[in-house]
Amino acid sequence: MIEELEKLRREISDFKAKSSEEIEQFRIKFLGRQGVFKDLSANFRTVANEQKKEVGIKLNELKNLVQNKIEDFSLSSDSPSGESSAEDFTRSSGGIELGSRHPVSLIRREILDIFSRIGFSISEGPEIEDDWHVFEALNFPPEHPARDMQDTFFIEKDPDMMLRTHTSSVQSRVMKNTPPPIRTVSPGRVFRNEAISSRSHCIFHQIEGLYIDKDVSFADLKQTLSYFTKEFFGKTEIRLRPSYFPFTEPSAEMDVYWGLETETDYRITKGTGWLEILGCGMVDPNVLANCGIDSNEYSGFAFGMGIERIAMLKYQIDDIRVLFENDVRVLNQFKGA
Repeated sequence: MIEELEKLRREISDFKAKSSEEIEQFRIKFLGRQGVFKDLSANFRTVANEQKKEVGIKLNELKNLVQNKIEDFSLSSDSPSGESSAEDFTRSSGGIELGSRHPVSLIRREILDIFSRIGFSISEGPEIEDDWHVFEALNFPPEHPARDMQDTFFIEKDPDMMLRTHTSSVQSRVMKNTPPPIRTVSPGRVFRNEAISSRSHCIFHQIEGLYIDKDVSFADLKQTLSYFTKEFFGKTEIRLRPSYFPFTEPSAEMDVYWGLETETDYRITKGTGWLEILGCGMVDPNVLANCGIDSNEYSGFAFGMGIERIAMLKYQIDDIRVLFENDVRVLNQFKGA
């Protein structure tokens, strides 16, 4: 029997598998229910007593050799073709892959950080709001176009409730519930019933600012916006053009001088070098009165900007729909930011 075991040892040592099927056949041949070792165990009973110890040791060595052979081939073979595994278990682990922040989140965080540095707190409110906070408190007359169904998503079961069209509704809540001085910025998602195109969407994000205290002037507004423009864009030249908003008087649009150094500059500024960034103005006394603030004692300014518009300018994105499609090819460009 010893000669038979030596013959099997040479066979096992010389065995080389080219596929997982061959490994399995090898296992069945030696360790299966009707395999070689079952026969060897049966024959072991007939071995002379003086040889049992030596034969027993050789049987155990042979079985260990088979198991090690199977284990080695199982680690190195991971496909029917017998190709070696792409994983090298002897290599050290690699670094953890970093995730991606959405460009809108990056812009939101950067803007909030800038205003936080000059004392503005952050306030948020509900996306489903009532008419008073969205329109009436902010000096929107009943006939104002923004109240029309074409601009606002109303709640069918309650015509007084709607998806907010601007984060100014948060400002009306703050003014109603907080005594001056007030210095806050309100970020959030807003909704307008508009056609979706490369330049507009029915869902977008805003950040609006509000400052109310004694003796607040238009000069304070300009200085605050100049600081923001320098910190965010690295630009120092701004201009304020007269405009109209129901909740501010006087009102203005703020432009920043972007420059005309590249072809892209000509395209996004339409050849003027100036780029519209946000709307702003002094809080209308009617708005202060509606929210229970004495307009004879307090004054204030407000401003608001679209985050998607800022993101498109900063990252040179020419289609707003890209920001809502969650395309990993886009998001991967912001990995680790």
